[in-house]
Order: sequence, then structure tokens, then C-alpha cells
Amino acid sequence: MTKKNRQNTRTSSFGISGRFGHDSSEFYSKKIYSKVNLPKTGVEYIENIIPEESINRIFCKSSENMDDLPDYSVHLMVTSPPYNVGKDYDDDLSLKEYFSLLRNVFQETYRVLVPGGRVAINIANVGRKPYISLNSEIIRLMQDIGFMMRGEIIWDKGASAGGSCAWGSWKSASNPVLRDVHEYIMVFSKDVFKRKKLSDRNDTITRDEFLELTKSVWQFPTESAKKVSHPAPFPVELPRRIIQLYTFEGDVVLDPFMGVGTTAVAALVSNRKYIGYDISEEYCQLAEERIKSETSQLKFDAFA
Repeated sequence: MTKKNRQNTRTSSFGISGRFGHDSSEFYSKKIYSKVNLPKTGVEYIENIIPEESINRIFCKSSENMDDLPDYSVHLMVTSPPYNVGKDYDDDLSLKEYFSLLRNVFQETYRVLVPGGRVAINIANVGRKPYISLNSEIIRLMQDIGFMMRGEIIWDKGASAGGSCAWGSWKSASNPVLRDVHEYIMVFSKDVFKRKKLSDRNDTITRDEFLELTKSVWQFPTESAKKVSHPAPFPVELPRRIIQLYTFEGDVVLDPFMGVGTTAVAALVSNRKYIGYDISEEYCQLAEERIKSETSQLKFDAFA
């Protein structure tokens, strides 16, 4: 079928397989979307320059105030916030205090993102008695701030999940308990869905990786806590995938809970710039050492 004689499709009661020239306006005009954040119209693209001394740097302070960064200066925020469940780096916050912290950080994130800037938040739900759905609360919080949700990726950790047992009752309906072998990566945009591509920025994702990463389930192994000296690390592969899918070469990637520098390493591997925040002096130091070590190895591999 040539481009000239393709027929436009529209929302159908039973769905359709093709999406050439698809008109979805009828679907988005339905009442289910009446209270959902939709793209803004007439948004001017603004991109302010971050001072050179703040680029590729980790600030050892709370990201509730990122006054080091101007408005409209960051292209992507990717992070895994603390889970507030008693890890070494956690404070013992109530749920109200915990979500107040996240709100402050993500409101600052909204301020520093460019129009069309993206956010990816990795979180695991916690507890069993009862189960606390952190991801659903974060979605509500982000939409209340003004973000538009783009989708939800399921990180399937099954292949590398530990052998710990959370069965509750063995082979009995009296109290079976589910074992989580997945985490969530929630994706949001600011103001509009489409990022403006500047003339000096290039895509770096390959055809095959684009086809794979636009699926809603990802499979890759976890990271060793002992290896990176952090009790709840995420692997470099997680932010690397997000960076490849949602940024151009040379873009600025922010992690407001930098930990031991995983996002920074992923940014440098991908030829992007990074900015991080963390309140732990120990983790800031470990992150700086890890970044130097792993980027030095990258340079060695490039000339080997």
C-alpha cells in the first residue's frame, strides 16, 4: 500500500492492528481522560546553560533544593529513591514524611527539566503485612505536580532473583505470600511529549535496541551490593537503557539520589553529561572513586 492511498484509522470498539495515520482524538475526548494531565499547547522550548563547574559533578547535599541548576536546563532525570525500609542509608520516615521528601525533590526536578524533559523512577514495592504500593503513590504524586505519565516498565529480575522464601504457608491456601521478582520503572514527561532535537545533538540508539527497549518488560540481572558497597544498588544497565531511549548525545542527566554513582557511569558510557545529589558524604566519595575507576577503564578499553 503506497503512502498516497493509505486509509486513516480511528478508534474502534474492538481495536485494530494497524496504526497508519491513526486518529485517536475520539478516545482522548472521553470522560476517562477528563482529569488526566494532557500535553500543553503553545509551549516554547527553553534550554538554559548549566555552569561548567556544575557539569559532571555530584553535590553532597539534599536535592530538595537544587539551586545549583537553572530552570529548564536538564533533559532527563533517572533515579531510584530510597525505599525507607531500614537500609543503612535510610531515615526512619513515616509515609507522610517520605512522600513529602519525594514531592520536594520531584517539584525541583520539574523546575529544572526542559519542556519535553523526561523522568524515570525505579521503585520496588515493600512489605507483606500489608503490602505497600509505593509505585502507585508516586504516580499520583507526580501527576499532582504536573507531570504526564508516559508508561510503566516492568523490570523482570526473575533470572537473578535470590532464593529467599516468602511463601507464608507452604503448599497451603491458609496464608500464601507472593515473592516479588520485579520492580517498576515509571516514565513521565514535562509539559509536552516530544523533545526538541537541537542541531548538535544526535540519537545513539540502534534499530534493534529501540525495538527491544520500547517493550514494557525488560530483563537484565541485578547488581551486587557487595561489589559497589551499597545495600540497594541498581545496575548500570538500568539507567543506560533509559538514557539511550530518552536522550540525545550530549544531553544532561540528573540523579537526585545518586548513591554510589551508577547513573553517572551510565551517562558517561553513553556520552552524556551527569549531575548528581546525595546527602551521604560516604556515598559521594565512593561515587567519585567509582566514576574515575570505571571511566578510566573505558578509556583503556577504547585504546586497547
